Amino acid sequence: MRMSSTIRTGRTVKRTTRAAATLAAAALALSLTACGGDDDNGGGDNADKGGGTKAPASSVTLPKLDGESLEVAAVWTGTEQENFKKVLAEFEKRTGAKVTFVPAQDPIINFLGSKIAGGAPPDVAMLPQPGAIKQAVDKGWAKPLGAEATKELGENYSQGWQDIGKVDGKQYGVYYKAANKSLIWYNAQVFENAGASEPKTWDELLNTAQMVYDSGVTPFSVGGADGWTLTDWFENVYLSQAGPEKYDQLAKHEIKWTDPSVKQALTTLAEIWGKKDFVAGGASGALQTEFPASVTQTFTGGAQPKAGMVYEGDFVQVNIGETKAKVGTDAKVFPFPAVGDTAPVVSGGDAAVVFKDSKAAQALATWLASPDAAAIQARLGGFLSPNKSVDASVYPNDVQKKIAEALVAAGDDFRFDMSDQAPQAFGGTPGKGEWKTLQDFLKNPKDVAGAQAKLEADAAAAYGG
Repeated sequence: MRMSSTIRTGRTVKRTTRAAATLAAAALALSLTACGGDDDNGGGDNADKGGGTKAPASSVTLPKLDGESLEVAAVWTGTEQENFKKVLAEFEKRTGAKVTFVPAQDPIINFLGSKIAGGAPPDVAMLPQPGAIKQAVDKGWAKPLGAEATKELGENYSQGWQDIGKVDGKQYGVYYKAANKSLIWYNAQVFENAGASEPKTWDELLNTAQMVYDSGVTPFSVGGADGWTLTDWFENVYLSQAGPEKYDQLAKHEIKWTDPSVKQALTTLAEIWGKKDFVAGGASGALQTEFPASVTQTFTGGAQPKAGMVYEGDFVQVNIGETKAKVGTDAKVFPFPAVGDTAPVVSGGDAAVVFKDSKAAQALATWLASPDAAAIQARLGGFLSPNKSVDASVYPNDVQKKIAEALVAAGDDFRFDMSDQAPQAFGGTPGKGEWKTLQDFLKNPKDVAGAQAKLEADAAAAYGG
């Protein structure tokens, strides 16, 4: 999938206060370099020790739904889709309902619009952006969560995670899946050969990249064919450099994309994107590289992979699992370095939203709000839940466990990224808006002013002025 398992959970939450950033970074630092490679993508030995698809003990009450049929739409493909289907299978087992997974296309709002126009909306859809939830509500498509789903949500989620699923004070979304997207994964053999260590600041990252390059390996793999990866790069730099107040203003388009803070972030990004020897295949190669390949090419090729590092979230583990590399030994990870005073801590999420208000659809939302459902997919790897009632021991390796613990420990102290808060035409559509302009900027990183002007024109049109 364009996002490997369309890991656009992508899209993103930014936890921005110094306390939260310090907490999460500390938790990550404790584990991200020294985790044993129990497995390659999340299954492995732990799956044999009660992991895998073994159902958890029941902690949620669900109705009997014999004879009922449901459709669930999501943009997930590949391993992510298959793992989610195991969660749906357990719901079928417990209720007697029949659930069909409907593959959706990006942008999912357009896909849902065509289904609704045809009189065949799915019962539930997994929406990757708060902006998409609001659009679905504004169009009259989405249905509020019922009492049971809301109760389950209240018991298992921090107030902040509940609030981002609300529109005008009503609860519509259950954030079933999250992602920590302030991580840079690296080939341990490449770092060892280069004599490189994990950087903590942007300047140290540039120095590390030079050491990797001098050792004979291109420093970075960039999945530029997928514009969402580029927005994530920008958001980490901008959040750390400009700070949370400016970030909030830009997210709401209260300041323009022509603001000096945007110029500074783009100029900083160009220190990597604009150095062709630092990006595998150069800009043209990166723009032809989809996200899954950006990961796998970093961890294949022995001591001479196409790149030594790749930026993206915890879900990178799923794609590493397609190689022979072991997470925690061959493939290691460090927090996105501080560009400004504080390192960014980024996460994102996919929310279950009801489109047909029925007993069965509400029951499925209740199920997805439960720790039982999340634990099934957590055991399989490449998955992170914001559900605070999920026992961290179910995660299949120490890397994933610590990332999950850091996410939950952050509590309410987070922000969703600006592209998720933006109208989808600007922040979430392939070939348009921010995705397209940042792809163009990757191709020509010297044109900072041109990129700013285009971003502002597209944002003004999408936000309505």
